[in-house]
Amino acid sequence: MSRRAAPLLFGGLASVVGYLAFVEFTSGVLQGYYTPMLTDIARHLGVGDADVNWLEGAQLMLSAMVVPALSKLGDQIGHRRILLLSTAVTFAASLMLAFSPVFWLFLIAWAVQGFYVVWLPLEIALVYIRSRHLAQQQGDRIAGGAPALTRRAAGVLVGALELGAISGALVGGALIDSLSLQVVLLIPAVVVGICWIVIAVGVKETPGASPENWRASAFDFRGLVTITLALIAVMGGFFLLRASGIDTGSPMFWAAAGAMLLGAVGVWAFVRIELAHADPIIDMRMFADSRLWPVFATAGLFGVSVLGAQAPLSTFARTDPSVTGYGLGTSGFETSLIIGVYLIAMVIGALLVPTVSRLTTPRWALLIACLLVALGFGLFLPFHDTYLQVIANMVIVGLGSGALVASLPAAAAAAAPEGQTGVATGLTNSVKTVGGAAASCVFGIALSTFAAGASATGTAGSFEGYMTVWIVCSATGLAAAALMLFVPTRAFNDAV
Repeated sequence: MSRRAAPLLFGGLASVVGYLAFVEFTSGVLQGYYTPMLTDIARHLGVGDADVNWLEGAQLMLSAMVVPALSKLGDQIGHRRILLLSTAVTFAASLMLAFSPVFWLFLIAWAVQGFYVVWLPLEIALVYIRSRHLAQQQGDRIAGGAPALTRRAAGVLVGALELGAISGALVGGALIDSLSLQVVLLIPAVVVGICWIVIAVGVKETPGASPENWRASAFDFRGLVTITLALIAVMGGFFLLRASGIDTGSPMFWAAAGAMLLGAVGVWAFVRIELAHADPIIDMRMFADSRLWPVFATAGLFGVSVLGAQAPLSTFARTDPSVTGYGLGTSGFETSLIIGVYLIAMVIGALLVPTVSRLTTPRWALLIACLLVALGFGLFLPFHDTYLQVIANMVIVGLGSGALVASLPAAAAAAAPEGQTGVATGLTNSVKTVGGAAASCVFGIALSTFAAGASATGTAGSFEGYMTVWIVCSATGLAAAALMLFVPTRAFNDAV
């Protein structure tokens, strides 16, 4: 991009967008880097392939709590300050991963590393506020004003995120085949450390933000503590269920059921607290809006496949078929190529959304995307024996997933009440995260728990467990597609 073109596109925000693009590149690296080496991590920690699902589940659960709380703090005391804080926590967790000798310590570090999920919401808010000030200063010289500048910046940030994810997957897959695991695990910490320096040097605080704006008495601590304890109870229930299996004669099974029930009561109490609070962390009234609840429901169903199925797909590819009779037996780099092709398909799917929406309607664009996800995972049932079959399936899944990643926030923004656009799009991400977290836990149980005579060898997950993952992901895609047909006509702006 030339020096003359950058100011035209970003109205004087080119510098800060460039720094924030590196932050999102780092976020992408973290999201793609570890996936090809999950089997190696499991062997290093002495656990089975099924147990790596708990890593994803724990991180997604923590993410669901972190995003609303830190986003609100960013609005109050400054988005740059929270960016620096969350990046410092992510750096410490990334460093801890390289030196964690046991699974439970690695699990804690992996979960805490999930603080990076708040980066993009903070960046979008920071860009919007700064662009609004620029638009007020420059007036008609910026076409479209602050929203237009923010959309352009968001496109660059998401592009940097995807580039980071592809780069991270390819580099991680290549390095795990040639270096020791500890050295490989240190590299993300170095990248995050550089990211913190980039933020400190290149990003200015949002105008008017100050720690003096924060009033502890007005912050929804009660709601935050309640939902945290509720999610911990649910996660604890899943862990206990993993240990006991579906055995109603086991005391641990009933302990798991009790923990989940306690978690459900906690969620109910959280809803009551949020409805009564003047400035809640999560505005629960939005879930009753006939235009928004279909978006949230679709996001939750989509989270099952786009977030919950990542670890099972990686470990299936790395499973040696000469030992188990299933899997691909790929190297780390070969696995990273599958991930890279999937991510490229996601980018293409996202870019096709405007065209498909224009040729049909936004509702049908979402419906087609859901059907592509269902079809791609459904094809895994008969076609999973060769490298090319898996890549073909993942291309189909990627096209649908990319379209949903791009269109769900837009659908939420279009349906949101005036002044609640940011909250609605944030809730879409939170609901998707919770769906992925629950699915990760369920898939972990499925891969480690199987009927007598079912296939599983050594530390590999059971073949029946992998079949369960594909069936569930395909079914949730179909359920989301069916939802498109029965929601109110105005939910996805069909009239536009």
